[in-house]
Amino acid sequence: MGGINPAGRTSGHQAFRRTVLDALPADQQRQTLEGLAALMRLAEHSDNGWHDSAGQPIDSPAQTLRSQVLNHTLIRRNEDPRFLSPGLPANRQANMELAEPLRFTLRRRQLPEWLPEGWQVENIDAKEVAVTVPAGIFSALLPDALEPKVRAAAQLPSGFDPASLYRSVHHPRGLSMAVFAASDCLGASGLAWESIRQRLDPDHIAVYAGNSIGQLDDQGWGGLLKSLVSGQRASSKQMPLGYGQMPADFLNAYVLGSVGSTGAALGACASFLYNLRLGIDDIRAGRCRVVMVGTADAPITPEIIEGFRAMGALADDASLKALDALELLTDADYQRACRPFARNCGFTMAEASQFVLLMDDTLALELGADILGAVPDVFVNADGFKRSISAPGIGNYITLGKAAALVKDMLGEKALKERTFLHAHGTSTPKNRTTESHVFDEIARANGIDNWPVVAIKAFIGHSQGSAAGDQLVSALGSFAHGLLPGIPTLDAVAHDVYAERLCFSTAPQAFNADAAFINAKGFGGNNATGVVLSPHVTERLLTQRHGSAAITAWKTRREAVRANAAAYLADADRGRYTPRYQFGEAVLEGPELEIHADRIHIPGYEHAVSLTADNPFGQLDEEEAPT
Repeated sequence: MGGINPAGRTSGHQAFRRTVLDALPADQQRQTLEGLAALMRLAEHSDNGWHDSAGQPIDSPAQTLRSQVLNHTLIRRNEDPRFLSPGLPANRQANMELAEPLRFTLRRRQLPEWLPEGWQVENIDAKEVAVTVPAGIFSALLPDALEPKVRAAAQLPSGFDPASLYRSVHHPRGLSMAVFAASDCLGASGLAWESIRQRLDPDHIAVYAGNSIGQLDDQGWGGLLKSLVSGQRASSKQMPLGYGQMPADFLNAYVLGSVGSTGAALGACASFLYNLRLGIDDIRAGRCRVVMVGTADAPITPEIIEGFRAMGALADDASLKALDALELLTDADYQRACRPFARNCGFTMAEASQFVLLMDDTLALELGADILGAVPDVFVNADGFKRSISAPGIGNYITLGKAAALVKDMLGEKALKERTFLHAHGTSTPKNRTTESHVFDEIARANGIDNWPVVAIKAFIGHSQGSAAGDQLVSALGSFAHGLLPGIPTLDAVAHDVYAERLCFSTAPQAFNADAAFINAKGFGGNNATGVVLSPHVTERLLTQRHGSAAITAWKTRREAVRANAAAYLADADRGRYTPRYQFGEAVLEGPELEIHADRIHIPGYEHAVSLTADNPFGQLDEEEAPT
């Protein structure tokens, strides 16, 4: 696994450790804080030890920089300069009454192509003209700065810029995050990607990656859609780089060089789970043996935030003040903006990119892969008829019910009741706290579960839209590794309309040894999904049952070298040394290089050929003689 979100880097469970920091042993706290300080460019490590950003020696970055790291990760006051003084850049329509003609000069290329009626233009020189506008009504757009109505956001850690780590040229932020996240996933795996490629048929590798709303910053569709009204030129990159499946396209073209199956399933907040389901289905059907699955969302832009605010979905400043009877919001108040299952007023926009590497079990054992868990299935159901597209429905009852039934069948009733936990969608809206808790409580009642632990990590890292379930999945893997469930620190009290009879909420991290977790997405529009993720311990037991003890012993021997490679990568990453895998223009193939046969195609750079043998379940017809 690999990625980045407001809590930090995914590999090595750094982001997870940030959410349970105070419950960790002192050495792990130090490692987490040092790694985050390096990620945020607050500290740098060399042969001479640690130095701050000014080059001055630091004996203990974890102590010296602790408050700075804590205050500039997770949810906080939006640090984007556009959301600071004087305000969001905007224009205001004005119809001015000119008492007399107005004369001004401007560059010739700034003249409108269509001159308004009555304008008189005189040439000054080759570059400038003089314009006279007649008296009367003169319409204009006046530059303005609007006070942001929403200042809480869950940005990536301050100082971290994924685009600065590779040859990024006008890439949308989401795509830069995807390059970093996928590279982090490969590095943390401890496996050499080239060796994996050489072991497999080229089309036995797949990439499913996207997001929920495309790339809508200025480098993508955001800049494209406002180019005409803002008087700016559309670039040749904005249109293609805005597509929702572009994270997959980028990984195929510049990171992995994959020629296998590709694409993205977009489903609002459930997008990550939809892509995960595509990967699982491919592996179970035998179509693929390795699948890179992920999402990358960077929706913290003025326009997107205003759109969600207009829906009444966000925790805006006015609502936060009303909720706590405040006249002024401090930095501490913004850090408490997201309050799942408590008295709340809306979600907090976030950005994140998460990737996981899926393999079939045989290949994972052969490679000595360090298996972090297993995902047996993802269940998806729509809501059916509803009053409005944003209203909740019944689909989530079905998805969680199916997921619980699968765990019960695989691991037994006792494991379901005592050794599973829920990773809630937990957006922090009043409607979510009621409807999702009712889903949880009813499924618990149906299965005889009491005190079902509920985790809601949006309290820390906000709502990253299509990547939200990815944030939940990697957090669940962190819980398996550390035996801790993150608390909900903003939960002063469970709200009166939350169905909590059979649920267990905690404000602090709790020790818990889990066999399985349920990753729940209760998405806008009826995009409901629940994924089941099994712990490494349970996964190993299932593998032993299928492959035998000798195969597991051999796998553990091979795993030692893989873990050593991963440890070396993580040591560098914890010191801020990143080299994202970005291979623009390398090993490009266009067709003439291929060796094409009736039953196979050989691709340069691959040891195995693509098989063209048909998988035909439709039957065969005898060839008919041509009519005479």
